[in-house]
Amino acid sequence: MIELKKINKIYQLGDNETQVLKDISLKISDGEFVAITGPSGSGKSTIMHIIGALDTPTSGTYLLDGQDVSALSDDDLADIRKNKIGFVFQSFNLLSRATVLRNVALPLIYAEIPLEKRQAMVEAALRACGLAQDRWHHLSNQLSGGQMQRVAIARALVNNPSIILADEPTGNLDSKTGQVVLETFKKLNQDSGHTIILITHELEVAKQADRIIYIRDGQIVGEI
Repeated sequence: MIELKKINKIYQLGDNETQVLKDISLKISDGEFVAITGPSGSGKSTIMHIIGALDTPTSGTYLLDGQDVSALSDDDLADIRKNKIGFVFQSFNLLSRATVLRNVALPLIYAEIPLEKRQAMVEAALRACGLAQDRWHHLSNQLSGGQMQRVAIARALVNNPSIILADEPTGNLDSKTGQVVLETFKKLNQDSGHTIILITHELEVAKQADRIIYIRDGQIVGEI
């Protein structure tokens, strides 16, 4: 499904160049649960941005389902983000004064999905991520951190993307709540076959995945 071939990323600020990724090559198969880990500044978030079609490489090739993503236009990249990839972030990125149902429905509202179909899709996503139904009409700022992250996962799921990209999804959670969120990802991977790519600097979190890719100084230095 995902293949990076000799990906380099260089950021230019005036006359100064900073190479963040150096000849990154990796493959992630359909239905895998993979963690990409490394210290702060190692380049793992840049890899996530490229895989998520949020950024493009300076050189190299990114193939998604056989399509060369690195050569696509901004509009085509937006279509990939909308249709194939769901994002989960450390900070949840929920509307604090909107209900759980509305937060999850937002991608469908923007996509102009009819109301009846939208409601069914939202409810299915919330059930898949395990949020109790008695919380669905709460405002997001009335939820615990773990519940908010489950809402964020449901929002990422609602368009039924094939890939879930999770960037430090347990970073704002205590260890017990974080484990609940990780179990949610495992269940989605096992029950629905979603490809899960987990970005984390915590080795104990990375060990929850089926495969770990280690990044340091913009290069892959190991894999188990």
